[in-house]
Amino acid sequence: MASVEPRRDPWPIRFADVLAAERRIRPHVAPTPLRRYAPLDEAVGRGIAVWVKHENHAPTNSFKVRNALSAMTLLSAEERRRGVVAATRGNHGLGVALAGAHLGVRVAICVPVGNNPEKNAGILGYGAELVEEGADYDASVVVAERLVRERGLTFVHSTNDRGVIAGAATLTLEMLREQPELDAIVYAIGGGSQAVGGMTVARTWKPSLEIYGVQAAGASAAHDSWHEGHPRTTASAATIADGLATRSTYPATFEALREGLRDFVKVSDGEIAEAMRVLLRTTHNLAEGAGAAGLAGLFSLAERLAGRRVGVVLSGGNVDRATLARVIHGQI
Repeated sequence: MASVEPRRDPWPIRFADVLAAERRIRPHVAPTPLRRYAPLDEAVGRGIAVWVKHENHAPTNSFKVRNALSAMTLLSAEERRRGVVAATRGNHGLGVALAGAHLGVRVAICVPVGNNPEKNAGILGYGAELVEEGADYDASVVVAERLVRERGLTFVHSTNDRGVIAGAATLTLEMLREQPELDAIVYAIGGGSQAVGGMTVARTWKPSLEIYGVQAAGASAAHDSWHEGHPRTTASAATIADGLATRSTYPATFEALREGLRDFVKVSDGEIAEAMRVLLRTTHNLAEGAGAAGLAGLFSLAERLAGRRVGVVLSGGNVDRATLARVIHGQI
C-alpha cells in the first residue's frame, strides 16, 4: 500500500503566540477603539450592526505597528545589533521604522519608485533609511533580500513571519474581548496577516465566528488563488489600496486562508472609494484605500450577512492628499 503523506498543518501560529505578542507590544501600543455608528448601520442597511475597529488610531495610524513590534521584540541581541530591513508600500515600513526607534534597532525600508510620498516622509521621520527601487511591492522585496545578503540585515517580512501574524492577531483579540457577540468579521487581505491572525483567535475564543476576506480587484492574486485552490501570481497589482497591492500569495498564510475563510470577495477601486467616503461621512474618520476595503467587502456581502453583528477593521488612515482629493470629489 502506498504511504499517505501527512497533511501539513496550515496554521502558522497558535493562540498562545497571540497572548505572548500582546504582552510584548502592550508597552508600545494601547488597545484601539471599537465603535458602532448609527449612520453607518443605516448606510450598510439590511439590519446589520457594524462595529468598526479603529486601527487608524494606533501609532503610525495603522495596524501594521502591531506586526512590526511583535516581530522585532523577538529579535536576538545580535540581530538587533546588525539591524533589520523591510519591504513595503508604506504602513509596514512605518511600523518597522517606529519599532526600530523604540527598540534602538537600525532600520532600512525598501519602497518602490513613486511610492506614497507622505508615507515615505513618515518612514524617514522615524529615523529609518529609505531605499527607493523597483516598480512595485514585489520588486521591493527583491531589493530587501539583496540587502540581507550584502549587509547581514534581518528581513522582517510583512506577512511571512510568525511574529508579524501574531501581532496582527491582537486586534481581533481586542475586538472579541469587547464585543464577544460578533457574528462575523470582514478583513481586507493583501498578505493575509489580519485574517489569519483573526482566525487563530476565533478558533480558540469563538469557533462560530465567520471570517470573510476582501481584496482589491486590481490586485487579486490571493482572491483568485483561493477560488482556484492553488497559489498563482498576477502580472500587476494596480489599485488605490496600496496596502493590498501585491502580486502573489504567501506561504505563511495561504493554506490557512483556504481553510478558514467562509468566503472571499473582490471589490473595485470605485467601491473602495465609496467606502472611504461613507466612513468619512458616518464616522468622521479618514481611511486609506486598504483601510476602507473591509467595509467595501461588507457592502458586497450585506445580503448574506443581513441582521448580523459584523466587525470591520479600519486598518489604516494614511491616504495621501492627491488620492484623497480624487476620492472626495468623486473622481474614483
